[in-house]
Amino acid sequence: MTTAPQAPVGLRPAGGERQLIARDDGGLIETLVETPSGVARGLALIAHPHPLHGGSLDNKVATILARAALACGLVAVRPNFRGVGASTGTFDHGIGETEDLLAVANEMGRRHPQLPWSLLGFSFGAYVQHRLASRLEAQRLILVGPAVTLYPFGPPPVPTTIVHGEADELIPLAQVEAYARQHAIPLIVLPAAGHFFHGQLIALRETVRSLLCPPSSSRA
Repeated sequence: MTTAPQAPVGLRPAGGERQLIARDDGGLIETLVETPSGVARGLALIAHPHPLHGGSLDNKVATILARAALACGLVAVRPNFRGVGASTGTFDHGIGETEDLLAVANEMGRRHPQLPWSLLGFSFGAYVQHRLASRLEAQRLILVGPAVTLYPFGPPPVPTTIVHGEADELIPLAQVEAYARQHAIPLIVLPAAGHFFHGQLIALRETVRSLLCPPSSSRA
């Protein structure tokens, strides 16, 4: 596994702001937008796990993905799916949730038209990001603990990397390996990590940072 780079100087998190972003159907999506302290070099859209099982933008894995994005100079954008927090609507099995992400991406893209997207999703959120990737131009897709045994994952339409726990108790590694082989997707396995990466969050952060940071920021 490639060693993750250190956080670039001048790109420390500078705090965030919770906003309500409108959907086309009149609904609202609660979104936490965090900006790096330096000049932003991209946008990272981060999708949380299943809303009916406690998933929200405050999920610790989603938060770690945001920390990795900020360390690499990306604006970290974390929405709450419909029905979670202040986001209006009800759970829609990934279909409406894709519209939620698209609405947020369209608004943030309008504010930052020159910045490229990176898409990151955890578990159910990985499925939603996989769906979004066919509708939003993005540089990369990072699937963390993707729920390939629960939802239909096809060939990803953008360059993709999977990060999965060796000891995932919900989505067996063997199933993820089979999906990755079928579609020639790079797979990074975190030793001894379960689905929620208990005790492995720092390793997860460093791994994702190595995928998001430009090579020039790496140190010997």
